[in-house]
Amino acid sequence: MLKINVIGFDQSKYVIEVEPGTSLMQCIVDEGVPGIDADCGGASACGTCHCFIGDEWIEATGAAGGIEEEMLRMRPDRAKNSRLSCQIDITNELDGLVVNIPEFQM
Repeated sequence: MLKINVIGFDQSKYVIEVEPGTSLMQCIVDEGVPGIDADCGGASACGTCHCFIGDEWIEATGAAGGIEEEMLRMRPDRAKNSRLSCQIDITNELDGLVVNIPEFQM
């Protein structure tokens, strides 16, 4: 099992254990961590699974592209480390990943 560190907007901390091969969004939702709405169920069509990836993890998670990039452009709180969690597949390389949840989802 891999560990993902999720930090809520209120600075609450969650360490969730995940299996490789699923999306970051699904892992967070399955664990009941608040702040990821996931309205479209992971289709990259709503932007309600926005998160901020820890700076040291940007290269490992890869850059946003295509539809994900278009969805992120609509976020007023977008940052260089913004990603849609539905577009990040959990791999062994992401053990220890740090993810921050934004104040709100759109």
